[in-house]
Amino acid sequence: MKSPRRLATADPGFDTAFAALLADRDEPVPGVAQAVRAIIAAVRAEGDAALIRYTQQFDRVSITPDRLALSEAEIADAVAAVPADLAAAIDLAASRIEAFHRAQMPSDLATRDGAGVHLGMRWRPLDSVGLYVPGGKAAYPSSVLMNAIPARVAGVARIAMCVPCPGGVVNAAVIAAAQRAGVREIYRVGGAQAIAALAYGTESIAPVDRIVGPGNAYVAEAKRQVFGAVGIDSIAGPSEVLIIADATARPDWVAIDLLAQAEHDEAAQAVLVTPDAGLAEAVAAAVERFLPDLPRSTIARASWERHGAIIVTRDLEEAAEIANRLAPEHLELAVADPAALFARIRHAGAAFLGAYAPEAIGDYVAGPNHVLPTARTARFASGLSVFDFLKRTTWIAADHSALAAIGPAAMRLAEAEGLDAHARSIAARLA
Repeated sequence: MKSPRRLATADPGFDTAFAALLADRDEPVPGVAQAVRAIIAAVRAEGDAALIRYTQQFDRVSITPDRLALSEAEIADAVAAVPADLAAAIDLAASRIEAFHRAQMPSDLATRDGAGVHLGMRWRPLDSVGLYVPGGKAAYPSSVLMNAIPARVAGVARIAMCVPCPGGVVNAAVIAAAQRAGVREIYRVGGAQAIAALAYGTESIAPVDRIVGPGNAYVAEAKRQVFGAVGIDSIAGPSEVLIIADATARPDWVAIDLLAQAEHDEAAQAVLVTPDAGLAEAVAAAVERFLPDLPRSTIARASWERHGAIIVTRDLEEAAEIANRLAPEHLELAVADPAALFARIRHAGAAFLGAYAPEAIGDYVAGPNHVLPTARTARFASGLSVFDFLKRTTWIAADHSALAAIGPAAMRLAEAEGLDAHARSIAARLA
C-alpha cells in the first residue's frame, strides 16, 4: 500500500519536492496528438461516414446517418425513464444555476467623453455552441446543466450536444438534463470525431462557433487542434482539489472531500495543506478507513497514491501561498476564519469557504459553474460563465467638432507610423 507524497515546507528539500508535484500535472499522453490529427482529417474529408466508422470502432454501435441524432421520441423516452426524485434534483440544480448566471449578465455601455465623442460597448450572444458531454467511466448530467444553461441565458440560439453512447446505451439522466437546459439537438457521437464534427460540420451536423464541455485526453487534444476554426472554453486536464485545513477541521470531513475528488479518475489530484501535523496524520488515517468502502475505490486509491499530497506548512499564511503557487481548480478553506484566508488567495478556479461548503455542493446545486481551469491555469483563466457565450462589440460616433478635437493627434500618430492614408482619411473630414 503506497502513501501519497508527504511534504513539509520546513524540510530542506521542499522546493525540489514541490516542483515535482507541480510537474505532475504536465505529463502528456503519448500518441494522442497524432491519433487526433488523423481523426479530424478523416471527419473533414468524409463527414458522416467517418463519424459512423469511429462510432462503430470506439462505441461498438452500428448506426446510419439518420440515426446520428436522437429523435424527439428517444429524447421523450429517456426523460420519462428518469426517477422522479432525480428529475426533481435536476430541476433544482438547473434553477439555481440559471439564477446565478442570469445575475452575471452585463449591460451595454454608452458614454460621451469631454471631446464630445460618443463611445460604447454592445454585448451579443454567439449564434451557435457545441456542447460535449462525456459518456465513458461516468455520465454527468450536471455537466450538461453547467455548460448549456449559461449559453441559453446568454441568448445563444442553437446549442448542439454530442454525447457518446457506448454499447448503444443512452444515459437517461444526461438526456433529461439536456431537455431541462433547453437542448434539443443531440447526437450520439463521442471522442475527437465529435469535436471535429462540431468544428467543421458534416452532412448531418452543422458547424458551431464555440465548443465547450469536458472530455478525455483525446477530446482535450481535439479541442486544442480545432481552436481557431472555432472558439473553445479551455483545454481541461484532470480534476483537482486543494484543501487548506487548520486544527478546527474535522479529519473525516476533510478525508472524504479529498476522496470525492480522487474518485473522478486515476489522474485526478487531491492535496491537503495544513499547519497542523496532527490533523495531517488524522486525515491520512481517515482516507485509508474510507477507501475500501467506496464503489470507485480502485480509481480513488490510484489517484490518491499517484497524485495526492499532504503538505505541512509553518502557518496558514504559508498555506495560502502554497495554494497560490498550485492555482487549484477547486480550493476548500476548512479553517476557523475562511474569509480572512480567502483574502490572501490570488489564484483558484472556485473557492469553498468553511466546513459546510464542500466542493461537491459546487459540482451540482450551489449555482456557480463547475467548469473550471485546471493544471494551474487558474493563474490566468476563469471558470465558465455567460461571458463565454457573449461577444463585445465597441462602437464610436463623432460629429465634426468631436473629430476636430482628437483627429490631429491621430493624424500625427499615423504619420509617425508611416501610414499616410490613415492620416489623410482624418484630414479629409477636417478640411
